[in-house]
Amino acid sequence: MLQNTADLCDQFPDNVEVATPIGFKNYGGDISFSGEICTIKCFEDNSFVRKALEQNGEGKVLVIDGGGSLRCALLGDMLADLAIKNKWNGVIVYGCIRDSGAIAKLPLGVKALETIPLKSNKRNEGQENITVRFAGIDFVPGHFVYTDEDGILVSAQNLI
Repeated sequence: MLQNTADLCDQFPDNVEVATPIGFKNYGGDISFSGEICTIKCFEDNSFVRKALEQNGEGKVLVIDGGGSLRCALLGDMLADLAIKNKWNGVIVYGCIRDSGAIAKLPLGVKALETIPLKSNKRNEGQENITVRFAGIDFVPGHFVYTDEDGILVSAQNLI
């Protein structure tokens, strides 16, 4: 079972970075989730999100830097189903998702800023496995993220 973020902060104060609470909401069926960070940087185009979620995600969390855009969704129920099929622990979206009712019923952790029904463009533009920065912290591929109802933490080492 995942240790909660408050306890991780207390136990490892020098080993965690805490994300600024900028309005992330829980949308998936799993509120607490953690894993090795994989990243996608994209703006209003989820082509690279699909490519990432098609890969084996066992023990991993996909962190999507969508630039904080609230104009279209980068994740919907079909991609969430794909994430489950490929054993991803969760997805954090610095942007929007859609199909939130369906996603709430899935055994997947999903955090995002908001929902919007509009799907993204498909221009096959983006970057993968690069350090992305939002909420005041860096999300580095290969580092670890921990999240629950209290917030998001990042550590260079696996704490659980």
